[in-house]
Amino acid sequence: MTWDGWDGFVLLWCAAWGGVALVGYGRSLAGMTEAQRTVRLTGRIERVREPRHGGSRKGGISVVVSYRDPVSGQEVTVTNDGERGEMITSAWKGREIEVSHPRDRPHAYRFSDTAAQPDRGTGLPNAAVFLAYAALVILVSVRQGWPWALIGFCGPWALLGIAYLPGAVRERTPRLSTLAAMDTTRGRIIAVLQDITVDQDDSHTSTTITPVVSFATREGTAVTAHCTSHLADPATAYGREVTVHHTSHNPVEFTLDRVAEHRSSTWDLALHVLMIVVLATAAVVGVALL
Repeated sequence: MTWDGWDGFVLLWCAAWGGVALVGYGRSLAGMTEAQRTVRLTGRIERVREPRHGGSRKGGISVVVSYRDPVSGQEVTVTNDGERGEMITSAWKGREIEVSHPRDRPHAYRFSDTAAQPDRGTGLPNAAVFLAYAALVILVSVRQGWPWALIGFCGPWALLGIAYLPGAVRERTPRLSTLAAMDTTRGRIIAVLQDITVDQDDSHTSTTITPVVSFATREGTAVTAHCTSHLADPATAYGREVTVHHTSHNPVEFTLDRVAEHRSSTWDLALHVLMIVVLATAAVVGVALL
């Protein structure tokens, strides 16, 4: 079959995803999406269960959470056992986390490690627009020449990167200030979690090691958290004493190596700029080759 025979298929593809986008945006404007119908509450951690050394990281740190039911006004106590949304990777008694559930289905509650921003439920229609756009770019590229692929794909991504660049620059300065102002305390690795994954195709196994650190803030708050970076030889770290740097107001922000975090922040910004340059250059090359 020649490409001529695919024109109708591509246009049908675009029309189908365009219809999905229109329905999705319509539901969002009407406040009918699942995200908009989700009840979001503030929960408080009442108890933190110490992870078992050698156990699994699945499910995150086990906690007991209480929140007030807005309908009955009663205090509700739940746990994060099972599939309950995002993993809680940093926990301490009194920490506030988000508890959400579908309207009229409080038993289907889910946790969020960080408070989510209001969501209008436009993820699916946005994805549908992208799929339709990608198909049109491919069609134009085949018809008019491959430089249109550079223009159609690299150009928009470069513009998106430029739009987000000022925010990335603004976020770096307070991040560096936060690192410099962190409190320093002693901590201990109280468990090393291990998860083994087996590839179904070639039976290859991979092991994920997750150390768990425990430390106390200056105010006496006992924090338990997954420690996934800046720890040498994590597999044998059980019982090791470590130095922990953390923010005083929110100990979820902690690190074992402030210098490495500073360097990582610099490299992230440099990579952002490099990607913009590469994408913009590719788009310009596409224009020049037309």
